[in-house]
Amino acid sequence: MKKILSSRFFNRPTLKISQELIGKFLVRKIGKKKIEGMITEVEAYDGHRDRASHASRGETPRNSVMFGGAGVWYIYLIYGNYLMLNIVTHRKGYPAAILIRSTGVSKGPGRLTRHFKIDKSLNKKIANEKSGLWIEDRGVKIAKSKIKRTPRIGVDYAGPIWSKKHWRFVLKTK
Repeated sequence: MKKILSSRFFNRPTLKISQELIGKFLVRKIGKKKIEGMITEVEAYDGHRDRASHASRGETPRNSVMFGGAGVWYIYLIYGNYLMLNIVTHRKGYPAAILIRSTGVSKGPGRLTRHFKIDKSLNKKIANEKSGLWIEDRGVKIAKSKIKRTPRIGVDYAGPIWSKKHWRFVLKTK
């Protein structure tokens, strides 16, 4: 069973979706070629108050997609070299997104975007077949006990409260 996740799936609380994304499949179609991998690690960025989120200082041209509808890609460049892939969650006007950090075939968010041939042209596109990038539910069931929650990576700038939140979800390997 393959089911493409729609905006309805993503229009819910971000932390709930984050955990549920573990075991789903990221799919990229370019021409007749498909690149796919099971999502094994994500990080949540949730709301105006989240000091680690791009939205914590308000809406800007860069982060405006986070304030739009759920189920849209938010892609941005960091360190002048790495693209980060996020899926927007929650209701319109509430800035939230989930960073897709790893799949079984690509470890780390920069490697992931390179492996899946993701570029800025996908920013603000709906996650569906038409855009060429989507997430599928293939019926893989991951028990909550198989998902480890840890602090997010590289967000020390957010201060001790926000940098320590256990909003990173990782599939346990053992």
